[in-house]
Amino acid sequence: MTEPVPASLKALIEQASAARYLRAESPEPRSLSEPTPYPFLALVGQREMKLALLLTLINPGLSGVLLVGPRGTGKTTAVRSLSDLLPIVARSACPYGCLPEDVETGGMEAVCPDCAKKYGEGESLTYPDPVRLVELPLHSRLEDVVGGLEARAAQLNRMALQRGILSHADQNLLYIDEVNLLPNEIVDAILDASAQGVYTVRRGPLAATYRSRFVLIGSLNPEEGRLRPQILDRFGLRLIVHGLSDPADRLEAYHRVRAYTASPQATIAAYADQTLAARAEIQAARQRLPGVRLTSAAEQAGLDLVRRLEIDSLRAELTLFEAARAVAAADDRDTATPADVREAAPMALRLRRSPFMQEYFNAQQQEEHQIGALLDEVIPPTPGAEAA
Repeated sequence: MTEPVPASLKALIEQASAARYLRAESPEPRSLSEPTPYPFLALVGQREMKLALLLTLINPGLSGVLLVGPRGTGKTTAVRSLSDLLPIVARSACPYGCLPEDVETGGMEAVCPDCAKKYGEGESLTYPDPVRLVELPLHSRLEDVVGGLEARAAQLNRMALQRGILSHADQNLLYIDEVNLLPNEIVDAILDASAQGVYTVRRGPLAATYRSRFVLIGSLNPEEGRLRPQILDRFGLRLIVHGLSDPADRLEAYHRVRAYTASPQATIAAYADQTLAARAEIQAARQRLPGVRLTSAAEQAGLDLVRRLEIDSLRAELTLFEAARAVAAADDRDTATPADVREAAPMALRLRRSPFMQEYFNAQQQEEHQIGALLDEVIPPTPGAEAA
């Protein structure tokens, strides 16, 4: 039995989570393994987590999502369930990665000869392709992440570079489970690539530059260690994921997981209509997003929130306002209001204040006062200088 298709994307995460469940059927015969992610619409509860993930699909400018919570709260399942909702993007059809914007910004010399000819003849340099979910295994080597010498070429006494995970993640979602356990060298590589949108690999006489414009999604259990502030700053939205508190929701989750375990394909088919509708809504919201603007009242409300929370990073406003625009786009509106800012604020502003930095600046104020007092005593300001 399927639930009715929601009227809008926001209605998707508002729908009742414990209304009904699928009856477990007999296991299906299967031989070759196929990816069968748990349906996103079958997730019970966890409204804020689902909203954050959907907003990230609508607006890649949010830079990603961090899910913080104990084991067994559905963090990894929720991320992997996005596979059937991922939108379509324009990818380069050239092995060198040439794009129309390269010509628009750098002229014909900025692309390869073949693409320059195609562009001049009015042919497309891109093709439509779904966004992919690229996972970074916890025990990946630096060579796996950024790329390195190709092993098969080395066996033939030749040298060739092989793309790494960060290159494959271009225009995709890069998911890192247990992101707080990554080695420092891997974290540094991810930070550099995400900050610049490109990175260069050099191995002996060979060098190659790859695009790496990805949306970063991470999850962690705080019991297993803290996250470095540098990479925490790269996550736009931050979610504290708790377990389900309503017994009815917990029972519903059990029934749905049991049904999925017994027959994944039947469970996926039961939510197929809703999944198709949600994917279409996400694609439409992405196309609507460039035309969404913030009202003056929404901007002022966001600025007041950041000021009163005493957040220093300008990424607070950037994430807050971009998330509010995505909320409006998801609700089929072209104007983001203070209500949209209110919706986005907890996700965008939490985990942005540093007790260490607050203590540091408070201690530094004493020195600033001492310097100011000595300046007034040794070099008193002249009336003319103050007026000037």
